[in-house]
Amino acid sequence: MESIVSDVAVGMKRGSDDLSLYSTSPNSVTANGNDSSKKLRVEDRMESPPSRVLHIRKLPSEVSETEVIALGLPFGKVTNILMLKGKNQAFLELGTEEAAVTMVNYYTAVMPQVRNVPVFIQFSNHKELKTDSTLNQRAQAVLQAVSAVQDGGSPNSDNSTLDSVLAHAPSPVLRIIIDNMFYPVTLDVLQQIFSKFGTVMKIITFTKNNQFQALLQFSEPVNAQQARLSLDGQNIYNSCCTLRIDFSKLVNLNVKYNNDKSRDYTRPELPAGDGQPALDPAMAAAYNKDSSLLGTPSGMGPHYSNGGGFQSSLSLSQGGGAINPMSAAAAAAAAAGRMVLSGNSGCSGVLLVSNLNEEMVTPQSLFTLFGVYGDAQRVKILYNKKDSALIQMSDGNQAQLAMSHLNGQKMHGKIIRVTLSKHQAVQLPREGLDDQGLTKDFTNSPLHRFKKPGSKNFQNIFPPSATLHLSNVPEDVTEEDLRLLFSNAGGIVKAFKFFQGHKMALLQMSTVEEAIQALMDLHNYDMGSNHHLKVSFSKSTI
Repeated sequence: MESIVSDVAVGMKRGSDDLSLYSTSPNSVTANGNDSSKKLRVEDRMESPPSRVLHIRKLPSEVSETEVIALGLPFGKVTNILMLKGKNQAFLELGTEEAAVTMVNYYTAVMPQVRNVPVFIQFSNHKELKTDSTLNQRAQAVLQAVSAVQDGGSPNSDNSTLDSVLAHAPSPVLRIIIDNMFYPVTLDVLQQIFSKFGTVMKIITFTKNNQFQALLQFSEPVNAQQARLSLDGQNIYNSCCTLRIDFSKLVNLNVKYNNDKSRDYTRPELPAGDGQPALDPAMAAAYNKDSSLLGTPSGMGPHYSNGGGFQSSLSLSQGGGAINPMSAAAAAAAAAGRMVLSGNSGCSGVLLVSNLNEEMVTPQSLFTLFGVYGDAQRVKILYNKKDSALIQMSDGNQAQLAMSHLNGQKMHGKIIRVTLSKHQAVQLPREGLDDQGLTKDFTNSPLHRFKKPGSKNFQNIFPPSATLHLSNVPEDVTEEDLRLLFSNAGGIVKAFKFFQGHKMALLQMSTVEEAIQALMDLHNYDMGSNHHLKVSFSKSTI
């Protein structure tokens, strides 16, 4: 596989080749087949407001419906699709406008690609996608198959079209390529993720063209098809380690060794080979009995540990069809290997943040917010453009993570824009020069969350949400005290819950913007008795 082209445009601009198919309503797109009464129209609009319908251009000519749907799967439920194969275009409708905004924001930071070809994604000016099911039958069948797999069910056996889609699996063996591989991916991580769809028999991992790849064999071809439909395009960890999945030409894998590179789960007695650690007898017996050990909570059962010295205990949770897998395995991987593994060593660790509220923003508030996703070293609000700032993170990975989570979020009443800067470092002002406190060096700050290897903070990297996780709460502080504190930060506290014996709490604000404001204001707040409150975003709801 050739190296991936890095130049790609994603965003709000519309090209003149955006072909839209109108129904009687100007706010819907309709598949009209050969109906000559409905004309193709070229739109010249250069910008469109957010919409749950996305327009995808420059698709490869051989692209399938499944591959287009996979672009939207990580962000929520995909509710409709319209393929314009003759124009190398497609329209994709997501369940909510918020999911579509998240998708566009994400693909602004991470290159979208289909079959290693960069594609263009932007908002459509249409608010919904109406398709004629008889003319768009195959796309709808694929969509139903994906929905059934996403919802944890099985496809309707009475639907012959849907059956044919699932049954069309040429092999039980999948070829898996990991893109944006910032953290290590082990055999155990792959086995747990894919075993949700059926029995995983064998896995072989290898590196080809500087890309980590794997061959994974299911017991049945239909399981391979379901896994491909649901997982292609998903991220193993937040904003990285993207799965690209296709069928292998092989129909059976020949595994000679059970080690950290290959595994035959049906033959636990195989030797390790090449001096690699073998599975101990207890582990071999366990694998022989149950091929889904990794569903066991960390510390509750045996895990096969790789040479990196960390255990893989990834637990996938699905909400609304989106995978949120930044859990114990991601934390372990991050702790063991905060390193660049995919040729991104040249990636700048400096972010450019624009459209800030210049009357409210401070270096400290930016340090606190961006510090949720990495250790911010220096912050500089631009002297001649105070609605913009440069933030230097510890490395390019942290910059990518912060960008993917914070671009498009609302802060101080304005939607901020976060991109990678061309600068390699943030320069401090010359000694004796007064820059009005616009630049601050946080290199030696005690508030860095990720300085300590193996820190539990790696487990708590979640997108901004209305629910905040509070820790280090003094015993004498009451629910009323915390409700009052967070209300004074500017917002409404909708729900509250203590746990862990009063040491921690979940607190839900009425909006994500209010939660962002509260986190910036109250993280490290002095609660007395040598207790400084720790605040982070939570994936939970109350």
